[in-house]
Amino acid sequence: MRVYLDNAATTPLDKEVLKTIYEVMESHYGNPSSIHAHGREVRTLIEKARKSVASLLHASPSEFFFTSGGTEADNMAIRCGIIDHGIKHAITSAIEHHAVLHTLQALESSGLIKLSYVNMDEKGTIDYQHLEEILNTNERSFVSLMHANNELGTLTDIERVGELCEKYHAIFHCDTVQSMGHYPHDLSKLKVHFLVCAAHKLHGPKGVGFLYINHNIKINPMIFGGSQERNMRGGTENVYGIAGLAKALEIAYAEMAEHHEYIQGLKSYMMQELVKNIPRIEFNGDTEPEKSLYTVLNVSFPEMEMAEMLLFSLDISGISASGGSACSSGTNIGSHVLNGIQANPNRPAVRFSFSKYNTREEIDYVVLKLKEIVMLRFNAEY
Repeated sequence: MRVYLDNAATTPLDKEVLKTIYEVMESHYGNPSSIHAHGREVRTLIEKARKSVASLLHASPSEFFFTSGGTEADNMAIRCGIIDHGIKHAITSAIEHHAVLHTLQALESSGLIKLSYVNMDEKGTIDYQHLEEILNTNERSFVSLMHANNELGTLTDIERVGELCEKYHAIFHCDTVQSMGHYPHDLSKLKVHFLVCAAHKLHGPKGVGFLYINHNIKINPMIFGGSQERNMRGGTENVYGIAGLAKALEIAYAEMAEHHEYIQGLKSYMMQELVKNIPRIEFNGDTEPEKSLYTVLNVSFPEMEMAEMLLFSLDISGISASGGSACSSGTNIGSHVLNGIQANPNRPAVRFSFSKYNTREEIDYVVLKLKEIVMLRFNAEY
């Protein structure tokens, strides 16, 4: 039996999305920048996808720019937002995705910005009062905070962050890669300047995403070349990917409530079974349903011999998951997220992440194998 519980890394392609991509590949092969009929046909397809995405998120199609994925979109928003607006101070958290952290740290190393980190608690929830203090005591800032943490699942109140950013005239960039398609984002109400999506996190294709740029803010391109994406991103568009992204988002929104309830049920069931079967289990991040991404469960296991072999042993048992631990006295780099919340470095951690394709039978199998691995193979002492 093989069980895939690494959906936060990437999700299986929805069959309807695959069908859409295949149809486009088969019948729409013109270059969308060409002025002849074949090109105009493909250009129409791209703009139809853009309108679909904009409609679902309650924004204007002119505010969406297709990219190669979340990393490019994050880089474009951060680099261009900071440089083009002359921002000298940025705020983020220590547990952001590396696409955000490494970009901001590179700008800081080059002397372009001063970088501040907002405080957070042991669950990865940011200190909103501290955020306001930083905003109030610095010049105009660029704030980059994700909606759902990709390792912990802890949610940030981005409506509250948006209100604070508006109050202090800050630019707000939000990485919504993990939450897009799982929660509704109403951009007619959310006070955000930049928002990011990667299609492969919501049963769409890899290699495509989008950057939302609020019409009230202007930036220059990061990638120069042709006049694609209304002169904002040079390079021939990934037409098949764009069509697949739009289809995946349409399906996600249509089935959102149903899948939320179902997947939350799987997560809650796995937590219950782990506590029942493995002593001294701990969960990282906030696990309250209203404060946690329902697709992610981060679990710390008891200290054990050969802890670094836990993921390998799961893989041998047919279970795909991801994880690690906090760094231990400089012996390994570890997870910067677990380090950020000061998790116990001696306890191996595994991130299990779920999708609509997982079942309770799979959860039962995973818990059974975990019990065998932890209590028998590694001879854990309790």
